[in-house]
Amino acid sequence: MPSAHTGSEKYFFLVMCVMGACAILSSTMSKNPVLNPFAESLGTPEAFMGFVAAASTIPGVLISLPAGSLSDVFGRKKVLLASTIIFASAPFLYVIITSWWQLVLVRFYHGFATAIFIPVARAALAEHYPSQKGEKISIFTSATIVGRSIAPFLGGFILSITIWNYSTLYLAVGVAGISTLFATLVFFKEEDKTAEEHPVGTSFKRFRESESVRGWKAVLLNLNILVVSSTEAAARYVYGALEFFLVGYLKNVAKLDPSLIGTIMGMQTVLIPVISPFMGRLSDKIGRKILILAGLTISGLVLIALPFAAGFAAYLAISVIYGLGFSMVLSSTPALVSDLTTKESYGAAMGFLGTVMDVGQMLGPIITGFILATFGYSSSFFSLGATLLGVCALFALHQKMAGKPA
Repeated sequence: MPSAHTGSEKYFFLVMCVMGACAILSSTMSKNPVLNPFAESLGTPEAFMGFVAAASTIPGVLISLPAGSLSDVFGRKKVLLASTIIFASAPFLYVIITSWWQLVLVRFYHGFATAIFIPVARAALAEHYPSQKGEKISIFTSATIVGRSIAPFLGGFILSITIWNYSTLYLAVGVAGISTLFATLVFFKEEDKTAEEHPVGTSFKRFRESESVRGWKAVLLNLNILVVSSTEAAARYVYGALEFFLVGYLKNVAKLDPSLIGTIMGMQTVLIPVISPFMGRLSDKIGRKILILAGLTISGLVLIALPFAAGFAAYLAISVIYGLGFSMVLSSTPALVSDLTTKESYGAAMGFLGTVMDVGQMLGPIITGFILATFGYSSSFFSLGATLLGVCALFALHQKMAGKPA
C-alpha cells in the first residue's frame, strides 16, 4: 500500500506539471509577442490597447475565488477539466476574428481557463504535499514557466516563417490547448480518491451546507492573507503592464529587430524554472518573507534603471534580472498563503489569491497605458519600479508590526 500510494503521488505530480506546462504555453503564446501587433492589425484605438491586454485577466477577478471554493466541495479534477476545455477551444476563435472588439471578447473567454486552472492546481498540490508545499508548488510553477518561456520564442519563430500569419500561430496555440485537455483526460483515467471519499450526492449536500461560504469568510477575514495576496497582486500589476508594453518600447523606442524582441521577452522567464524549485525549498526552510522582500527589491530597482539602458545586451540583462526577482515573489506567496489557512480552505485561499492577483494584473496595463499616453515610457517604467519598492516597504512594515515570522 505505501509503495502504491507513493507511485500514485508521483504520477499525480507529473501529470499536474505536464498540464501546467501545456496550459501556460498555450495561454502565453496567444499574447506574447503576438497580441500587441495583432491588436494593431485589427485597428484597435490606442486608448483601448490596455483594455485588450487586460481583458483576459478580468475572469480571474470574477471566478478565481468561486472556482477554488467549488474545488474544495466537488473535487479538484472536475474543476480542472472545465478549465482545460476552455484552453482547448478558445485558440480557434482567434482565427475568425475580424475586429478589435471581437478580440476583447475572445480574450475575456480565454482568460477563464487560467483563472480557474492556477488556483485549483495550487490548492491540489498544497493538499497532497502539506510538508513540501513550497517545493511542490515551486516546481509546478517552474513547469508553467517552461511553457511561458518557450511561448515567445516559438510564437516569434512561427510569425517569422509565416510572415506574420496570425491564423497559423493561433492554430499552434490550439494544439497546445488540446494537449492540456488530453493530459487532463488521461488524469481522469486514474482512480479518483477524492471522488470516492466525496461522491456527487455528498458534494451537493456539503455545498448546500455552505461549507464553501464559510471557507470564503475565514479567508476574507484573515488580514495576513489579504496582505500577502495584495503583495502578489502588485507584482502581477507590474508584470501585466511590462509584458504588454515592453514589446512596444523595444519596437518603437529601442528600434530592435523583431527576432531580438522575441529573445528578450523569452529570456525574461527562461532561467526561472531552474531557480524556482530552489527558492521554494529555501522558503520552506528559512521562511517566505525574506524571498518576497528580495524579489520585490530586485525587480523594482531594475525597472527604474530600464530607461537608462541601451543596446540588446543591456535590455536582455534587465529582462533576465527582472524575471529572477519576479520568480522569488511567485515562489513564496502561494505557499505563504497556504501556511496562513487550514487544509479545508486551501481552495478558497488560493482562489482568493488568484482573484486579488488578477485585479492587479488587470489594472497594470490599463493604468500604465494612461501613464504612457500622458508621460511617456520612462515615467511608465519608473512608476512600475516605484510600485514594487513601495509594496516591499509596506510588506516589511506589516511583518514587523505583526511580529510573526513568515
